[in-house]
Amino acid sequence: MIKDLTQGSPIKLIVLFTIPLLIGNLFQQFYNIADTFIVGRTIGINALAAVGCTGCLMFLVIGYIFGFTSGTAIITAQRFGAGDMAGVRRSFVINLVLGAFMAAVLTIIGVIFARPLLRLMQTPPEIFEDAYQFIVIIFYGLATSMLFNVLSNSLRAVGNSQAPLWFLIISSVLNIILVYCFICGLKMGVEGAALATVSAQLVSGLLCLPYILKKGSVFQLTKSDWQFNCRELWEHLQIGLPMGFQLSIIAIGVVVLQFALNKLGSVPVAAFTAAQRIDMVAVLPLMSFGITMATFTAQNYGAQKIGRIRNGVFQCAVMSISYSVLIGLILIFYGDYFSEFFITANPNAVALSHKYLIVNGSMYFVLSLLFIFRYTLQGLGKNAIPTLAGIMELVMRIFAALILTHYWGYFGACIANPLAWLGACVPLVLAFVVTIKSKSS
Repeated sequence: MIKDLTQGSPIKLIVLFTIPLLIGNLFQQFYNIADTFIVGRTIGINALAAVGCTGCLMFLVIGYIFGFTSGTAIITAQRFGAGDMAGVRRSFVINLVLGAFMAAVLTIIGVIFARPLLRLMQTPPEIFEDAYQFIVIIFYGLATSMLFNVLSNSLRAVGNSQAPLWFLIISSVLNIILVYCFICGLKMGVEGAALATVSAQLVSGLLCLPYILKKGSVFQLTKSDWQFNCRELWEHLQIGLPMGFQLSIIAIGVVVLQFALNKLGSVPVAAFTAAQRIDMVAVLPLMSFGITMATFTAQNYGAQKIGRIRNGVFQCAVMSISYSVLIGLILIFYGDYFSEFFITANPNAVALSHKYLIVNGSMYFVLSLLFIFRYTLQGLGKNAIPTLAGIMELVMRIFAALILTHYWGYFGACIANPLAWLGACVPLVLAFVVTIKSKSS
């Protein structure tokens, strides 16, 4: 069901759009949570560390895919807000074509460089082969992730955040079933976890495709919709490439941080992995509010309703900050119980995991603003400052990894994220204020 976000109460529309998006993101995290829980509980802490140390590489590539497809879908949302339905369909075709090309390139690069990257990160010898087997299967299956992200972001561009939710629920349940079957039943080890994730992503994409192309859909294509030009291609690339690049920049910092962690041993790596899984679920509402603001802003920018964008940002920020304070307090006081969900018979790993949650949870309010202002600027088609903010995150994480971790050990790694959030948030807030003032005048 498409939804026009240029009419009606901003806060009501934002909440209604965010709820299915949040639930969908939560189910998407079940991929990682199911892998971590089952691997950690059935295979052992080394296998958990092997899966965990590849997380930064997954973020590097999957993050690029999400950023790129979100960026190209902003053009779709702007055309929808302007009432240009033919332009919406041509934009969707361009998203499909560019997505297919990017998936092929990323798969080739990922498979070729998987082993060298793990060596460069100084992956501990006892987990190296498991880590390689896991990540190379993920890289071979990148086309499945690209397919679903292109389709789901196109649906969200026209205000439909409900349909992607149902496809994610189905694939998430299937992923959990397959992980159990492959690991516990077929004894496939970490390769089974990766294969289950790719298979579930493929199902979600194949389910979404006939829905989005069905008769009567705003995306029902005709022969003329495939007749786009180079100017339109470049228009999409101008936003898609920088947004993908922004997340890749951030991911490079995470790779460097993982390099520093690997030198501390498998127990800190496992503790960091468990804490990150908890952290990813905790911040999902913050990310979901941000993604909502990209669509809300793009549609209203297409309709030239700048004041409405300003009001929506303020109302969304109040909700997001309120949640960030609440969830931060929960993790500070009860994070050790959540850590024990993933880690058994290792009190030291649980304590290290809780330390990460305390440090990061106390700074979630900064992350909430970062998401809102980054995605709002992207919805306005402004990518220079978000890219600069991504570079700031990279610098801060490298500083924490190479300097603070050297002197402070695991604690230095824990404060990498808060430092990155602070470094990125300042230019984003300033850029939003300046941009809105210039658009309003």
